[in-house]
Amino acid sequence: MTSGTETRALARGLLLASHAAPAAVVTGLAAALAAALGSDVPTVALVTLAVGTGQLSVGWSNDWIDAARDTAVGRTGKPVVAGLVTARDLRTAAFAALAVCVVASLTLGVPAGAAHLVAVAGAWAYNAWLKATAWSWAPYALSFGLLAVFVVLAAPGPRLPAGWAVAAAALLGVGAHVANTLPDLEDDVATGVRGLPHRLGRRASGVLAPCLLVSAAGVVVLGPAGAPGPVEWAGGVLAAGLALAAGVTALTRPHSRAPFGLGMGVAVVCVALLALATADIAVVP
Repeated sequence: MTSGTETRALARGLLLASHAAPAAVVTGLAAALAAALGSDVPTVALVTLAVGTGQLSVGWSNDWIDAARDTAVGRTGKPVVAGLVTARDLRTAAFAALAVCVVASLTLGVPAGAAHLVAVAGAWAYNAWLKATAWSWAPYALSFGLLAVFVVLAAPGPRLPAGWAVAAAALLGVGAHVANTLPDLEDDVATGVRGLPHRLGRRASGVLAPCLLVSAAGVVVLGPAGAPGPVEWAGGVLAAGLALAAGVTALTRPHSRAPFGLGMGVAVVCVALLALATADIAVVP
């Protein structure tokens, strides 16, 4: 290949290995919540940079660490298997993104930065080890919950995140984990990966994912003080519908990626509802 062709292949490989769609959704939701909490433009920009580079480091480290497994089962959709990028390239990119993430996170203050870096560390731990254990769900609960903590601590004022908001984020994370794992259950088991969804089996996991997502929506609707209004109920119904659609799709179309996308849809609805309840999300200690 020519130099220009190699550069384009590398760029395409890095984009594919970044898991761009979920990374963009998580980053966008964090930025939107930061803005809703009253953060100024520089703070929102730093939150976006910290979460975005953290997500890139997680995506690239995932494909770097899984390169041998992906090759063994012939996952040609993976950029390493397709020859677009090497595992070494991904390792370098992952650590470069992580370095930027550390600086951006700590610039927002030590408490906020530490919360986010523990969240990113949890995701790396999942990639490196926990994904193959019965504790595969734990890094998702920890990291999504701490993402909410990070955004609140980075916002102005001496405020702490409400427990119900952290619980909702954790439930969303675990639900997304289960939904995202379903299409690759057999390939994962063939390479020695047996996380919680693999141990439960396709049918049980296909039921568990929407239950977790509906529970997250329920917490978001019922968590704030006062009775939910029409908008909150409508959002809850929409989120529940998306979650149920994810469950039905997971059971009827085993290899579809749609359940994960629908799970991200539930997250979008939940963050929109959280934006309407900022006074209850961040509380003065």
